[in-house]
Amino acid sequence: MRNYTKIGKIEGARTELHDKLNLTGAEISVNTLDAGSCIPFVHAHKENEEIYFISSGKGKAVVDDEEITLSEGDWIRIAPAGKRQFFAGPDSPISYICIQVKAGSLGAYTADDAL
Repeated sequence: MRNYTKIGKIEGARTELHDKLNLTGAEISVNTLDAGSCIPFVHAHKENEEIYFISSGKGKAVVDDEEITLSEGDWIRIAPAGKRQFFAGPDSPISYICIQVKAGSLGAYTADDAL
């Protein structure tokens, strides 16, 4: 039995990796919004925080009615209760990776968890 799972290049507007990589402790999605478009709903979570990495483009997030400008290279962490919605710029698509994990679940950091 292998101790890893590998997939190839990801394409499309949204790809969730939990099934593709057999994830057991996190949800990761790869997302692209076309210029001028947005996630069509506002949402929050019961337990999971989300960490976003903007891989290309420009746009904004609205978290609890606060507008946050986003551009390539930015990272943003949103607490579970934060009501969030993402928007691509009017003239720019935006691509991002979202990592979703249970808030407060990190038991050990990299060096402390190593054998």
